[in-house]
Amino acid sequence: MYIGQVAGTVVATIKHPFFGGKKLLLVARLDLAGQVTAKYDIAVDMMRAGVGDRVLVLDEGSSARQVCDVEPWGPVRAVIVAVIDHVELAQEVR
Repeated sequence: MYIGQVAGTVVATIKHPFFGGKKLLLVARLDLAGQVTAKYDIAVDMMRAGVGDRVLVLDEGSSARQVCDVEPWGPVRAVIVAVIDHVELAQEVR
């Protein structure tokens, strides 16, 4: 699981049937300072997130499939499970 920032949307006219009617978002991972890193995922949006939102991404396939209520072989690896309002770090982590 990680904190990311929605960088954009992904549109695919030809896709696996599972993705029909689901919004896919490009999510950049953030470091502890809240800065965008070079790592990213394409995640199924379960929370109506939008570009620029900070989000919590569950990026473990089995758990993501459970959240999406997909059979064990469903094509999901990452899912947005929360839109984050605020992050507070302990002083020693900063």
